[in-house]
Amino acid sequence: MSGALAGPDGRLRCPWALSAPEYVDYHDLEWGRPVTSVPGLYERLTLEAFQSGLSWITILRKREGFRRAFAGFDPGAVAGFDARDVARLLADPGIVRNRAKIEAAIANARTVTNLGQGFADLVLSHRVVGRGRPTTAEDWRATSPESVALAKALRQAGIRFVGPTTAYALMQAVGLVDDHLADCWVPPLQLSGR
Repeated sequence: MSGALAGPDGRLRCPWALSAPEYVDYHDLEWGRPVTSVPGLYERLTLEAFQSGLSWITILRKREGFRRAFAGFDPGAVAGFDARDVARLLADPGIVRNRAKIEAAIANARTVTNLGQGFADLVLSHRVVGRGRPTTAEDWRATSPESVALAKALRQAGIRFVGPTTAYALMQAVGLVDDHLADCWVPPLQLSGR
């Protein structure tokens, strides 16, 4: 069983955070930290959908390319993308060039724009409370009852390319669940109900 491992600075971290240099900052400063804004949640949803079937490091290394390509993840701007933008995105080596994912990101921007703050409210209503941090990497999960419910609610709202696994990764990324290991140096989230 593996718990947190010492990083280059001696701090104990979740083992995945030590598998590539880019992961340390992402783990320490972003993963599991609360994101509540509509653009921030749209960005994380989009990146998690693009990650489906790929490694997260691929997405992390292309993140700035995604930000440029998708207008800084401004849902209102992306909602206005048309067929020319799809062609532009399919030719952009700075992102993952997958037509289904690109078209879903644009359709999702339209849905997010229509929902406004309701999109953030929907996502944030699926916060996991009362569950402690995992003690070993073997305790991590890929889905949860909450992620199944979130994926269903997002699909009912019109969001595409999201299932329970993508929804759970989104929940981890935006602080709806605290999956840092119990002995990880990152301070625990103070999760409470809404």
